[in-house]
Amino acid sequence: MPADKNKKKNAKDSQLIIRINGKERNRFVKLCDEQDTSAAREIRRFIREYLEKYD
Repeated sequence: MPADKNKKKNAKDSQLIIRINGKERNRFVKLCDEQDTSAAREIRRFIREYLEKYD
């Protein structure tokens, strides 16, 4: 049961729309692919670390 509650608590239920230069986006996505991760995962990681540091 606790795993289910934790899963719901961390559900991805919102979007953050940003505007970024196309070349930078493509470079970022390519680098993420090369490191076997996704751009979304890395942005979520950045946000969590930022919140932890400054919140």
